[in-house]
Amino acid sequence: MDIQVRDHILVKKPHPCGSREFEVLRVGMDFKIKCTGCGHEIMIPRAKIEKNIKKVISNREE
Repeated sequence: MDIQVRDHILVKKPHPCGSREFEVLRVGMDFKIKCTGCGHEIMIPRAKIEKNIKKVISNREE
């Protein structure tokens, strides 16, 4: 899965604030993502986040 910093992702389960969209802040063995609804930052292992991603919204200029 090709996910880069500054991409936005939609996940299957919503954050407790109700938002399903997150911004990717760091990529590696762990992902650091930021909820676009409330601004909460979370560190999640790569295997877990890749399993829960529904859609990737790219921010790259083409």
